[in-house]
Amino acid sequence: MTHETLIVARDGPLLKIELNRPEARNALSPVMVRELTQAFEEARDDAAIRVVVLSGANGTFCAGGDLKGMGGSEAARGGAKEEAAASNRRFGSLLEMIDALPKAVIVLIEGAAMGGAVGLVAVSDWAIMEKSAQIGTPEVTVGVIPAQIAPFVVARIGYAQARRMATYGLRLDAVAALRIGLVHEVADNHGDLLTMGTVAVNQVLRCSPQAVVETKRLVRISVREPLGPTLDAASHTFAAALTGDAREGIRAFVEKRKPAWVVKVEGL
Repeated sequence: MTHETLIVARDGPLLKIELNRPEARNALSPVMVRELTQAFEEARDDAAIRVVVLSGANGTFCAGGDLKGMGGSEAARGGAKEEAAASNRRFGSLLEMIDALPKAVIVLIEGAAMGGAVGLVAVSDWAIMEKSAQIGTPEVTVGVIPAQIAPFVVARIGYAQARRMATYGLRLDAVAALRIGLVHEVADNHGDLLTMGTVAVNQVLRCSPQAVVETKRLVRISVREPLGPTLDAASHTFAAALTGDAREGIRAFVEKRKPAWVVKVEGL
């Protein structure tokens, strides 16, 4: 499939998605949101895809929402507010889908990750940020609100940090983003970012696909559901796993070999 705003490449169990609007610092346009939705639907529905790596072209991850497009919209002139709301909600639906994706999502951040891009980071499983990059929620400084990303940012970094960051338009460096848990690792430079990304992908590919799906689901519901029912459900999931990938995993452990699902990529 040809994309207008993305570069999408398949490498075995790996799907690489690169945001590609360099003239707009990879800002999130309605077309990009639609194409991202299609790409993540492909990842969701293809059993052979086990990990998605999301990055940005030309040294920038994503500048956030396309403010030039918003400023020229009919809603900004006082009309068509319902369409503006629907467009905003479509981005929220994309974040919901990525958050619930039964595959690993790894984000590589360089340059800047602003506004809506923070939502993409917040729903990732593994975020690696280049030391020189910045990440922030500057929406309020231009009179906009972080409408769709706010719940995911709260879930990621907690109420206190999200309240300060989102409400007051903070921009953080990589060390600060790591300290509050918005990202998981910091890379020294671009080459280091790719190396660490490759390590992350290969760690994912060491894991049972079935176990990843169920563990990711369990971790998500653990922060949303009462503890007792969650643990009851987890016990049944554990028992079911013993008849699935665990058969091969336990056998491989006993036989001192790698399970059949383990594969390796050489680089990104």
